[in-house]
Amino acid sequence: MRRVWVPAVLAVCFALAGLGIGYAQQGSARRARHVAELTNHDRVAQGLGSLAWNDSLAAAAQDHAERMAAEGYLSHEYPGEGNVGARAARAGAHFREIAENIATGYSDEQVEQEWMHSTPHRHNILDPNLNAIGVGIVERNGMLYVAEDFAEASEAMSLAQVEQRVGALLRREGVEALAPRAAASQACGGGAYPPHGRLVVRFDTGDLSQLPRQVSEQVRQGDYQKASVAECPGGKQGNFTTYKVAIVLY
Repeated sequence: MRRVWVPAVLAVCFALAGLGIGYAQQGSARRARHVAELTNHDRVAQGLGSLAWNDSLAAAAQDHAERMAAEGYLSHEYPGEGNVGARAARAGAHFREIAENIATGYSDEQVEQEWMHSTPHRHNILDPNLNAIGVGIVERNGMLYVAEDFAEASEAMSLAQVEQRVGALLRREGVEALAPRAAASQACGGGAYPPHGRLVVRFDTGDLSQLPRQVSEQVRQGDYQKASVAECPGGKQGNFTTYKVAIVLY
């Protein structure tokens, strides 16, 4: 699991004339989507895929934009607020990786251009591992306060869904997860070796689209017929979504 370094504050201070508070409030959602569109345009221009809009990230970004406007200065974390990972998690986001850009400016386009001309902010925008975005914008006294949250989003899955997903991955390797989960659940705690079990594998991962390489290699090396699978407690690391899994192979 790689945690994206969140860059130093970018402050772009310009006066904005003729934009009333009422218009800004009415147009904040539209402008937030527009900033996301500009970001995706820059990604596509570099041969990268577009980021999907994520309502939870957008809610976290909007809360932070409102806090920036209230404070009157830019920061990635104000007292009592928590960092971007904590804020996104509170808003309901599930992720393996998280990053944030913030700025003030006088237009959507100007803010995006300033980010693209700043190496750490450009890195966030063009990070190929990220797949989700949410943007929050507040206009205050003729100035836009913008927060842009990125993530490598992951699914929110129940215990049963995690175990079913791992079972499907094992099936690709020719092993059916037909044994009762009790054996793998016991193996979570590192207790006595399960009866008749030939191999116990434990791993943490934030990506259930495939088995970890070492696990896959171990499964392929043995002539295993079936498996017991269990999600173990304690898999979550901070605000990042991870899964702790035990497999007993027979």
